[in-house]
Amino acid sequence: MAERAKVYVIDDDEAMRDSLNFLLDSSGFDVRLFEHAQAFLDRLPTLSFGCVLSDVRMPGIDGIELLKRMKATGSSFPILVMTGHGDVPLAVEAMKLGAVDFLEKPFEDERLVAMIETAIREAEPAAKTESVTHDILVRIASLSPRERQVMDGLMSGLSNKLIAREYDISPRTIEVYRANVMTKMGANSLSELVRLAMRAGTLKD
Repeated sequence: MAERAKVYVIDDDEAMRDSLNFLLDSSGFDVRLFEHAQAFLDRLPTLSFGCVLSDVRMPGIDGIELLKRMKATGSSFPILVMTGHGDVPLAVEAMKLGAVDFLEKPFEDERLVAMIETAIREAEPAAKTESVTHDILVRIASLSPRERQVMDGLMSGLSNKLIAREYDISPRTIEVYRANVMTKMGANSLSELVRLAMRAGTLKD
């Protein structure tokens, strides 16, 4: 069974949260509810990819400020904002800040569900790429300073012997560091190591 797509609902109106929870859960989504944006932002680093559905007018951090903060973190979560009272200028500002779309309350259930499905489908490939890049950067960060020097040497096309000469250590020791680098990076060949470094943006021209 495929994992249910996640939707994070942020709205200070409890009745609205309960209504959206019922609708989205029955439409097949895995729903998490937040009564204010700060609670969502506090949890954001630990949350799996999903669509954010946020009210635009909220006490404290409103929908516009939420968008600004998520943009600052480089979040790949698609965001849909809900507006009331004909808040077209706010909706336009939200789109400029990266919101995928906006809905004016009251809205049709089918339209909301379709918009969430579209937002997730379109944002998922970028989110997966971002996740892979992050994983590679974590692996690079696990290298010791000497292992990182050896990796940089390999990326520069240097042989074990030349790297050994540059750091004044034996070629045999370089072989040990090189093996450690390949293991920690999860690379089976030098070409794979180069591809990983390029993917993470750490390969210098």
